[in-house]
Amino acid sequence: MHNIYHDLPIKASSDKVFDALASAEGISAWWSLSTKGAPVEGELYELDFGPGYLWEARVVSCTASSALEWEMTKADEEWTGTRVGFRLVESSGKTTVQFYHTGWPENNDHYRSSSYCWAMYLRILKRTIENGELVPYEDRLNV
Repeated sequence: MHNIYHDLPIKASSDKVFDALASAEGISAWWSLSTKGAPVEGELYELDFGPGYLWEARVVSCTASSALEWEMTKADEEWTGTRVGFRLVESSGKTTVQFYHTGWPENNDHYRSSSYCWAMYLRILKRTIENGELVPYEDRLNV
């Protein structure tokens, strides 16, 4: 199995970062086109990325302001069954997001492209939280 890891500091409380990672409105501001769901263990998020890309993720674990993990249950074949997670460590006025996307079946073009895209999306997460910047969905991988 192959895994993706990214760490990034965000100048905000872990409560604020967690809300952006866990609320439907927060996720839609930096990752998906639109989202439905709640950060409750066992619940499903519906993640809409446009026509033909309505994905689902089950909440595996959730600890408010500290950690969140999803299992991708409906997605591209290579994403299905993988786990996406966020651990938050707050210190000195900033929160470090320890991101992971684990369980990739192989190190191929899709895996490498997804690693790059995650870095771009996480950068937008940081900009959204720190600066209130809202990047239109169609422009998110171009900024």
